[in-house]
Amino acid sequence: MIVLVAGVAGSGKTTIGILLAQQLGWPFEDGDDLHPAANIAKMRAGVPLTDEDRQPWLHAVAGWMDQRIAAGESGVIACSALKRSYREVLRSGRPPLRIVFLQVSHDILAARLASRPGHFFRAQLLGSQLADAEVPLPAEHAIVVTAESAPADVAAEIIRRLGPAAYGGTTGDRRPR
Repeated sequence: MIVLVAGVAGSGKTTIGILLAQQLGWPFEDGDDLHPAANIAKMRAGVPLTDEDRQPWLHAVAGWMDQRIAAGESGVIACSALKRSYREVLRSGRPPLRIVFLQVSHDILAARLASRPGHFFRAQLLGSQLADAEVPLPAEHAIVVTAESAPADVAAEIIRRLGPAAYGGTTGDRRPR
């Protein structure tokens, strides 16, 4: 199983993703590290990315997932995957993919972004991300979680909602796949 932790900047994708990976014993990848240099330069300059800018990045995220799947390994990856069309690109041909979408209020997002100096994503880009964000529809079978409480509590809720499949067996089988 691959778990993709999605949401706007500041929603906790990396923090929650790392916790999930640690608790499940799976590798973690931060999708931010897969952005082409041109994307990072744009975001540092406060310029929102376009759909065209995101295509090479989405393909890099998909490549990371494909490597895990081909090796028969599980993993957790953080990736904003804000639009349904992005999630469809990432889901296409990847049945072991589970998408977790983190929801957080604007005020909390703004506070979190203000507290991460030096990150390439500028707080002034939050509005563009919120405008692009499409909360998953029920047909997407995503896990939508409010991520405003303690990260450990959010991670525990996600693992609960992933169910026994996250451990490759029954509820009592706690071995990661």
